Amino acid sequence: MKHLLGIAFIIVSVALFSYLRIDGVLLTSFLISTLVLFGVLTYHLYIEQSYSPFLSAYIVFNFLFFIVAPLTQISILEQTPSPEFVNKFPYKKDLILKANFLIILFNISFISVYAFLKRFKPLRKVPVLSNESLKMLPLTIVILLVISILVFLMSRGFVQYEISRPSWQKSEISVFSMLIWTKVLFLTPFAGIILCFQYFRKKHKKPWNYAIILIVLFAFLLLLFWFKNPLIEKRNALGPIYICLMIIFLPKLLNTNTRMLGFLFLTMIVAFPLSAIFTHTEATFSEILKTPSVLFEQNKGGGIASAFNTLNYDAFANILATIEYVGEYGFAMGGQLLSAFLFFVPRSVWSNKPISTGELVGDHLIDRYDFTYSNLSNPMVSEGYINYGILGVILGAIFLAFVTIKFMSWLRSNDDLKRILAYYLAIHFI
Repeated sequence: MKHLLGIAFIIVSVALFSYLRIDGVLLTSFLISTLVLFGVLTYHLYIEQSYSPFLSAYIVFNFLFFIVAPLTQISILEQTPSPEFVNKFPYKKDLILKANFLIILFNISFISVYAFLKRFKPLRKVPVLSNESLKMLPLTIVILLVISILVFLMSRGFVQYEISRPSWQKSEISVFSMLIWTKVLFLTPFAGIILCFQYFRKKHKKPWNYAIILIVLFAFLLLLFWFKNPLIEKRNALGPIYICLMIIFLPKLLNTNTRMLGFLFLTMIVAFPLSAIFTHTEATFSEILKTPSVLFEQNKGGGIASAFNTLNYDAFANILATIEYVGEYGFAMGGQLLSAFLFFVPRSVWSNKPISTGELVGDHLIDRYDFTYSNLSNPMVSEGYINYGILGVILGAIFLAFVTIKFMSWLRSNDDLKRILAYYLAIHFI
């Protein structure tokens, strides 16, 4: 399986670099970035001894958003009279080269620090669930169920409003209230599900309690699907939850680096683009067999091009816009980090609280290039760059490596809340 994943990575990379028509200098920069990532992949599959879904997600994210998607987008732009990315940012070769340099620097810094920090035992200390917490499990589960039911009753108006609100329409509910509902209260049933399975793993269980907890588990599942569904929540928020549910119900399904990487690679990089081929392409099957490059042509194949040339894959383009923003307005010198680390402070209390980097760059695109959408994503590479430049990129990689190593120890804990939270963070890397 390890060899198959390595071969799959090579095949996809060779197909991209062979069939896409891109400027030679730009292609070389992407090739270097791909080789660095292949080194990370090799370390993860063949050298790393410990289980790390974090690194699996890290590899898939980088390959998908920093190599596959931008290469596909640029190949289209080079055949367009007035080329611009999906965020309306113009096609600028010098900024693309700089973005690839920052990505390469981030990846090298991250994997170097990651491998180094794994040697420190204090960072790898496994948290242990106390006996007192185990004894209190049934009562804790019942309390969570009561809270979940109260949240259900209190949030019916909010949920109905979100279901009826078109995705393009801005919500009338404040950001702070939205975060409290969706990121805190609506996750209560998820915590309940985790604790139910924690109870099932106890050695000594009373049959009556077991039957009650089983019924409660079913109630938690219904409530979670009510709170967390595609009509209310975005896909990037639903993915970690549902994948964690897979891990809870089928613990051996993704319990090795090979299985986790294979699952993420097949779903994110292979399955979605392949489905786009069959749903969007105008080429016949015989044309595809005769000339595979037709799949990358926007006018005929369009499948892969249409899949990747959307705002779902705007991460690389937003790095370019961030670099331009810094060139005009200078570095934030940590100002943008304040809004990230102090996200819980409402603007009614902190009137001049900085807006998120994604929104800041989005406003720049609106003012300069007539873009219409400001709620953009912004990768850690450009988050680091907008704050402290190249030093910020390196510091961001170090911080991410430190957090990753710390949470890897949680994966081995007998405390299911900590263990599943670690998985939840790992999937959030994507």
